[in-house]
Amino acid sequence: MAKLYASKSPEVSQRELDNMDRVRKIAPQGMVLLKNESVLPFKGVKTIAAYGGGVRRTVKGGTGSGDVNSRMVINIEQGLTDAGFRLTSTAWLDQHDQNCAAALEAYNEEIKKTADGRNNVIMAIISNPYRDPDVPEIIETDLVQKADACLYVISRNSGEGTDRHPVPGDYELTEGEKQNLETLGKVYDKIAVILNVGGVIDIKFLRGCPQVAAILNMSQAGNISGHVLADVLTGKVTPSGHLTTTWAENYKDYANAETFSHMNGNTDEEYYTDGIYVGYRYFDTFDITPAYPFGFGLSYTQFDVKADSVKIDDANVVVEATVKNIGSEYSGKEVVQVYCSAPVVGLEKPYQELVAYAKTKELDPGASQKLTLCFPITSLASYCEKCASYVLESGMYYIRLGNHSRNTHIAAALELGERTVISVLKNKVVCNVELEQLSNKGATPYTYVGEEAEKSNVPVITLNPKAIPCETITYSGEPEEMTTDKDYTVTLEDVIAGKTDLKDLVAQLTVEEMAILTVGTARKGSIGAGSAIGTASNVVPGAAGDTTSTLMESRAVPNMVLADGPAGLRLSAHFVADKDGSPIEGLGDSGFEALGALMSSGPKPERSAGAVDYYQYCTAIPIATLLAQTWDLDVIEEAGDIVGGEMELFGINLWLAPGMNIHRNPLCGRNFEYYSEDPLVTGLCAAAETRGVQKHPGCGATIKHFCMNNSEDNRYGLNCHASERAIREIYLRGFEIAVKTTQPLSLMSSYNLVNDEHAANKYDTLTAILRDEWGFNGFVMTDWGTTGMGDPNPGQKYPFSDAAGCIKAGNDLTEPGNEEDVATIIRSVDAKEGDEGVRYPISKAELQLCAYRILKIVVKCVADPRSA
Repeated sequence: MAKLYASKSPEVSQRELDNMDRVRKIAPQGMVLLKNESVLPFKGVKTIAAYGGGVRRTVKGGTGSGDVNSRMVINIEQGLTDAGFRLTSTAWLDQHDQNCAAALEAYNEEIKKTADGRNNVIMAIISNPYRDPDVPEIIETDLVQKADACLYVISRNSGEGTDRHPVPGDYELTEGEKQNLETLGKVYDKIAVILNVGGVIDIKFLRGCPQVAAILNMSQAGNISGHVLADVLTGKVTPSGHLTTTWAENYKDYANAETFSHMNGNTDEEYYTDGIYVGYRYFDTFDITPAYPFGFGLSYTQFDVKADSVKIDDANVVVEATVKNIGSEYSGKEVVQVYCSAPVVGLEKPYQELVAYAKTKELDPGASQKLTLCFPITSLASYCEKCASYVLESGMYYIRLGNHSRNTHIAAALELGERTVISVLKNKVVCNVELEQLSNKGATPYTYVGEEAEKSNVPVITLNPKAIPCETITYSGEPEEMTTDKDYTVTLEDVIAGKTDLKDLVAQLTVEEMAILTVGTARKGSIGAGSAIGTASNVVPGAAGDTTSTLMESRAVPNMVLADGPAGLRLSAHFVADKDGSPIEGLGDSGFEALGALMSSGPKPERSAGAVDYYQYCTAIPIATLLAQTWDLDVIEEAGDIVGGEMELFGINLWLAPGMNIHRNPLCGRNFEYYSEDPLVTGLCAAAETRGVQKHPGCGATIKHFCMNNSEDNRYGLNCHASERAIREIYLRGFEIAVKTTQPLSLMSSYNLVNDEHAANKYDTLTAILRDEWGFNGFVMTDWGTTGMGDPNPGQKYPFSDAAGCIKAGNDLTEPGNEEDVATIIRSVDAKEGDEGVRYPISKAELQLCAYRILKIVVKCVADPRSA
């Protein structure tokens, strides 16, 4: 039996305390102050009238695989109380608690009626998540005692498996929330509104309400959210976050508002007619004024940002700037952003694109700091589908400097005299339908007073086309079968010891052994049998899954443990093991917190003599969107370091994160798991978090979901149609940055189809682009159940992906796996087109290559001194 790393003590550990302190320093830097009319921070405040759904029911992070089973959640009420404030609104909060308890009980009863068995219950929860009822009305008796300050907390939750809706209680405010704010406005002339949300909501009402004098997007900051918010409200910390997604004035202002996901009634096909015009690229190019622009964020102080110089260093652009805190009372940090407006010659271009950014240190009033921002000239290129190349077109490239996308000024112009190719590729994700994509022809972009004068007066730097590097990609062909001359049984121990090569071990494996190795363990007779979807590991209870341990005795190949939770590790907080160390199924907690109440009435196994209780309390770090809003890669790396340390502690090899899909539309149910609408921010954040995790021996990150997983409804069967340029420049660019920068140990393919082919079965993305073009050295796994586990979505238009098709595409590991996946792979080896039960004939060499890549990462994880 595998070693159990969990603690036997139920007491709060020093590790938990230390990590919560670290989160307390990280989270304020991603909280975004959207409005402040001399309300925050609180001064002379002792009593607070705190209303709204999030005061007690503070959301630490989203649901589904994004959840983390931490020991405690410090809600906003506790955070304020611990900071010394007295709340005058406890009676109203009690009433809301009672209403929510009754609603949850009714919800659980309905789920029990419609679902049977853990996997069905989980799918029911995912497809129809619980939502709190509308808040109770604030009446006159609630306001008899007037407090020193008034706080209203608007809270929203979402999760995997279902997208959001532009309706009250979700994207929009409820009637109860609006009415309560109007009621409070009759008593308080200045109300501070706190947004405890994972993504964008409609706040027109708040912006139009004169009594709402402050709006703070606290986001979802992990399990000590209440303490973090109290630090910001008291001025102990100055919030320094900037938005990484455009907040529109109206939902209909988004380019894909009417066609996204369920909005047009078609969740089988998604047509990316917005092309490259996503987020601020769209708002700026078509001059649509947002409520809050990309990159926006206020502070308790003010800053002056000046461009000092722009120069060329080899093939890089170097921008030097000075930031000064020109306030008189508070210290703070500022974010400096560099954008580029490329010439519109042959290919269409957005008004501007982010090319670099940096954050200052904490600056006292009057203090200043010089920043150097650097980016390669090649990053300014656009993808040309006609020539299958990235090109720099001739003309002026205007370099802009500022602190958000609607507050930049031109610092220099780069002049390129001729069209220059920087990368010669092949078209690999050609759109399969005619798309009527958005065009900027005839559109008038955003501008500002003095822009044309800036263009005329800035220094012009002439670029030398011959100094700009160009690469030509060579694509791999059919793999060769691995053979060996070793006449003894090669083990992984021999490979680690340097006695032989890993290919010798793979060459000795049978087709059946390799099929088992390339399929997860959640199947009859294997580790994880009977486990729920997403909690299929029985080595570390609550973890998402394992690789096989069936080769341990014959080949000394240990299993790897894979854990979910992009805001920390999602494990069973408490489990019970027998005297031999085998976890007892059914005792302790589930990896899915919401499952506990629904399954608690079922029969429980007997607790055997000598059974031991184990504990795996993990730290809930801030959600990915909040981390990105720090615009501080060192801070994000530290968040990854927190997770990596807990992976080491609990015996986790691969973290199924970070999630890095693009915020294409605010209704995506998993946007909280993702960083931004911008691919540069996305890629740099994922790279930083990966660095933090992979500092720890034996631990790796799994970037996901590759690719085009930008919505959740019908996620198993959604066919995404997009142009090659949009896919490469917007939806793949972040992955490319993360791979080339940090080489994550693993990558997860997505459920959806890309231009008619399942992402899990798409050779052109998983091998040609990911490996041949970018040089990815890790292994690829599927998302959970992509080949079909109990048919969670009957009647869908497209079939599930195929386990043998995964092998052919270079999707090395099928998770969580089932017997049919193994059988499919075995019967597909050396099969022919049209053979019964075979969708993808594969060669033994292709199967060997997948096995080799998995074992290569097993070697890296086994090399951990802890298990050596």
